Amino acid sequence: MFTTLRNKEIIIAVTGGIAAYKTCELVRELTRRGASVHVVMTKNAMQFVSPLTFQTLSGHPVIHEMFELFTGSKIGHIALSDIADQMVIVPATANIIGKIANGIADDFLTTMVMATTVPVLFVPSMNAKMWESKMVQMNIQKLKDAGYELMEPGVGDLACGTKGKGRLPPIHEILEKMEDIFTEKDLSNERIIVTAGPTVEFIDPVRCITNRSSGKMGYAIAKIAKRRGAEVILISGMTYLPPPRSDIHMVQVRTAQEMREAIMRHFEDATVIIKAAAVADFRCKNESTVKIKKSEEETYVLELQKNPDILAELGKIKGHRILVGFAAETENLVENAFEKLKKKNLDMIVANNVAKEGIGFGSDRNEVTIIEAHGRVRHVPEMTKEEIANIILDFVKRIMKKRKTTEDDWL
Repeated sequence: MFTTLRNKEIIIAVTGGIAAYKTCELVRELTRRGASVHVVMTKNAMQFVSPLTFQTLSGHPVIHEMFELFTGSKIGHIALSDIADQMVIVPATANIIGKIANGIADDFLTTMVMATTVPVLFVPSMNAKMWESKMVQMNIQKLKDAGYELMEPGVGDLACGTKGKGRLPPIHEILEKMEDIFTEKDLSNERIIVTAGPTVEFIDPVRCITNRSSGKMGYAIAKIAKRRGAEVILISGMTYLPPPRSDIHMVQVRTAQEMREAIMRHFEDATVIIKAAAVADFRCKNESTVKIKKSEEETYVLELQKNPDILAELGKIKGHRILVGFAAETENLVENAFEKLKKKNLDMIVANNVAKEGIGFGSDRNEVTIIEAHGRVRHVPEMTKEEIANIILDFVKRIMKKRKTTEDDWL
């Protein structure tokens, strides 16, 4: 997994809300990602989860006493804030939000917040009416104005038996927000279109022609591009994958023609197009409007016609935009991919051997070869698709930098 959390010192501050039990999974996942986690609890938080639970999960003592020492004679709230890279208050109750927004430091947690200079993320969880109250919203605004990071609570069933906005956001969204905080926003001025997944070409209302693409590579690129600050439009074929992030603009399509239409709608304002989708080369010439019944014949012939070549079309009209293609090959990987790059006027192509077991289609891992328009070839060994996505975006960033340098030389 590509993560910025590895080897980071993370303080998880737990307050007295029913969602405190969900923080256990957050601590577990942070340790899986290689972070060193230190848990701080309020007195009320200990009514919901014991300190021993968090100590077991984090591997560090849990601090909850106001004047507790951290190591030796070092005062706890100062020592912890000194080593921290990021602090997350989860769940953040209305009480803790109000205290910190108004500068109150009357326990270990609030005192530590006042002493820290690292990013502090509030993850609210409370009753819907409490969240909507004027005082809470006023305090939320104070925290934002002071430079603190805040997440929006989720919507759904609440512990009090009602429904509304106030649920703790899903753990994967909290983790992604934490990754965001550590990630340089070097793509913040870019508008990137990413295509992903397979297209489906219908034979009749029941049957279709498709391919083995899972969409995982395109989804990984979209997620990492958004993490690096880009505005991302993800145009996706039919997959079983959940949206990679809630703040990515998703466009769902089925057929190659629908994908072409979606790309062209968003093409004008894009600065980068990354075509990771596996688009069907052919569709049925005569799609049946009713289910084709089984007959006694041993064979059935489908007449196919070519789909539009979206990548080639984009290559003709790309202008100043950076265009990245993918090549799924079973032989002559570099030769076939380079031919495709030249033929379709790409700036870069990412090729992978789909015949190799354990990577590619449906896997979280891949092994690729990246070829640039000027002929430079780089082999990327097997790693996670998120790690590969980050490398692909590094190449895109380098192409941008070269272009800017060239433009500056002409001025």
